[in-house]
Amino acid sequence: MGRGFLLFLLLFGFTFAKENYSQMSTQELIEIIGFVDEKDRVAFQKELEFRLPKMSLNEKAQYEKRLQEIPERKIIEDEE
Repeated sequence: MGRGFLLFLLLFGFTFAKENYSQMSTQELIEIIGFVDEKDRVAFQKELEFRLPKMSLNEKAQYEKRLQEIPERKIIEDEE
């Protein structure tokens, strides 16, 4: 009985959990650009805007490169 209830609470929690982008590294954020769900996009953008001034030159270069790659990925998705 106790295990079933615990499993139910765990699954229920995952259903309504939001992604916490503040816990991710800047590198992880850069890597998932273009792959964020529509419902989480505002929180993701806010976190990126918060970190942008603090990024190193290397991180900024990776960020800019990733932004330029997004349209190519969307074209591939649309073709499927």
